[in-house]
Amino acid sequence: MINIPFILQIPVGVSMESAFGHDIVQMILHAGPMVKFVMLILLFFSTVSWGILFVKLRLFRKAKQENAIFLELFWEENKWNQIYRECKDFKYSPVAILFMTGYSELRRGKSSQASLNSREGGKMPDAEFSQASRQSIMANMERSLKKSMIDQSDKLERTISFLATTGNTAPFIGLFGTVWGIMGSFRGIGLKGSANLAVVAPGISEALIATAAGLAVAIPAVMAFNMLTQRISVLKTQMDIFSSDFLSTVERQSLKNPF
Repeated sequence: MINIPFILQIPVGVSMESAFGHDIVQMILHAGPMVKFVMLILLFFSTVSWGILFVKLRLFRKAKQENAIFLELFWEENKWNQIYRECKDFKYSPVAILFMTGYSELRRGKSSQASLNSREGGKMPDAEFSQASRQSIMANMERSLKKSMIDQSDKLERTISFLATTGNTAPFIGLFGTVWGIMGSFRGIGLKGSANLAVVAPGISEALIATAAGLAVAIPAVMAFNMLTQRISVLKTQMDIFSSDFLSTVERQSLKNPF
């Protein structure tokens, strides 16, 4: 007679369906308090992660659309003051915000240099004054654009770290629930003094659902993090290219028409 291991011995009259429950919902409902608590934590992480994904996708879609419209307007329209007024409609475009920052600094620099020129009373030669004012304005614009790029990058990356945190911690949270549930199952075996499949399987299956839930939460979070990071990289590249082009355009115009 073949000696069957104790874990595979199923009492007569006990079906596999009754041992494992009818479905996953039943396993969750019959799980222990700690496993249920772990499932609630994972549900919170999952809900917030999906919310971040949908909000960011909407934000990035609008940013991409408004960037395209603004860049077309910028290269076609010669009057920057007109572009500046229309930029107020581009609330989601980081490139438009960069232009507003740079153009505001340009106007402020021209105004301050004009005031300084009037106070000097013509003591400084025009060529020397134009060169000094141009260098000062360009340096201030470059600093302002860099600061604005950092601010816009921080805005785009806000809450993205939560997805990385979810992807890294959710499997371990689920594993904790599984270990705790298995500990409870073996404790029950010790108290009942019975070690057959009908006793072991329900507790273990209910415990393993926590690990499965942790993976189900972590995998979409990691995929969302990678996707959003790639889109942020594209927007950062657009900001960097526009900043360089904008500074080059201002410098070329200053050589033709000194400040």
